Amino acid sequence: SFRDLLGLMNISNDEFIRTTEPHHKEAVQHFWKQLMDNGAIYLGSYEGWYSVRDECYYNESELVDGKAPTGAEVQWLKKEDSYFFKLSDYQDKLLEYYESHPDFIAPDSRRNEVISFVKGGLRDLSISRTTFDWGVPVPGDDEHVMYVWIDALTNYMSALGYPNMEEGSNFDKFWPASLHVVGKDILRFHAVYWPAFLLAAGLPLPKRIFAHGWWTKDGEKISKSLGNVIDPVELIDTYGVDPTRFFLMSEVHFGSDGDFSNEKMIYKVNANLSNELGNLNQRVMTLVFKNCNKAAPAEIGTLTEEDEALLATAASLRELTGEAIATQSIDKYVQSMVSMVWDANKYIDVQAPWVLKKTDTERMNTVLYVLMEVMRHVGVLYQPLMPTSSNVILDQLGVPADEREFEHLGKEECKILLGREVSKPFAVFPRFEVPTAVEAVKA
Repeated sequence: SFRDLLGLMNISNDEFIRTTEPHHKEAVQHFWKQLMDNGAIYLGSYEGWYSVRDECYYNESELVDGKAPTGAEVQWLKKEDSYFFKLSDYQDKLLEYYESHPDFIAPDSRRNEVISFVKGGLRDLSISRTTFDWGVPVPGDDEHVMYVWIDALTNYMSALGYPNMEEGSNFDKFWPASLHVVGKDILRFHAVYWPAFLLAAGLPLPKRIFAHGWWTKDGEKISKSLGNVIDPVELIDTYGVDPTRFFLMSEVHFGSDGDFSNEKMIYKVNANLSNELGNLNQRVMTLVFKNCNKAAPAEIGTLTEEDEALLATAASLRELTGEAIATQSIDKYVQSMVSMVWDANKYIDVQAPWVLKKTDTERMNTVLYVLMEVMRHVGVLYQPLMPTSSNVILDQLGVPADEREFEHLGKEECKILLGREVSKPFAVFPRFEVPTAVEAVKA
């Protein structure tokens, strides 16, 4: 189940919401009443094309070869009574909002699609049905149940305790949401219908809506009929949780479609994790453990220009990664980290502390200390992507468990402590052989 997968992928979450919960039903009905009181809903009748899979109504002009734009089958709904939301009243208001809030929808390609759709004209939206009884009943009219999206979208607020909006409530603290991350196929509901509902109810809009892309496999669309569905449990069993997370977050520009293949994953994990990050950590900590009495160097010499440059690059990582996350550019976050590790590997090769131990132990100690301090930054900042592996690296460095937050990176007292004991190093990332790993997944 999705709930089990969260734990399996080491993903933390505050709540797991189902729209069948009693509180959600109360929240949706309150929201409906608010829209009704504000004159945004009226009773009429509807007939037209509907996709059960997409849970969406489509105009005749939107159909492609008799199907929804998504490729889903559509069916003709015969005329039935329905409540409507006055979506047409919000065409100009939405366009004005998009114009004055250019970062509201991302990426830009999706923003342009939404604006084009709205400029094409908005019709009032059917928001209830009478031909089935599952769903939230319309307040005061039990013959109608709410159209699924007005029900589902209200979930963002019911999760925060809406309609309790009192000072100090979760809604008061956390709404409007900073970010909605949604699939590109449901962007219309989030970037057109949802803001229109909120505007009609007099409630603040989320600050940003980001549409992510889809994965293909070996260049083909993933589908049950093709038999190429990727089982996340098999991925984790074969590659481990952190390598899987790393690949998914680094392989494509977030917002674009991406293609998965076992060969690509093995290459990336071997190159960036085993060969670069893992090897760097192993080399540094083995030298420290063997040559510094199983502790960080007790004394270091004066830092050189090369030392200062590498430490400055490490110190700049927090700002770089923060900028990347602020725009959901997770791949750029990873690129900054990979580049840092590459610079550190180049530094250790040039400085050659294994040679210095025979000629200049003070310089060796200084080089190893610089590398440990760089690895502290890398370990702390990799935690959101690879929490377990990052903490193994920090454990080996001897970084206290209560000094691993981002805020500790710039604190002088949280730098690698001279002479602090370190643990015996071991390999953090395994190396995968292409035939073995691929066959394990295909089996």
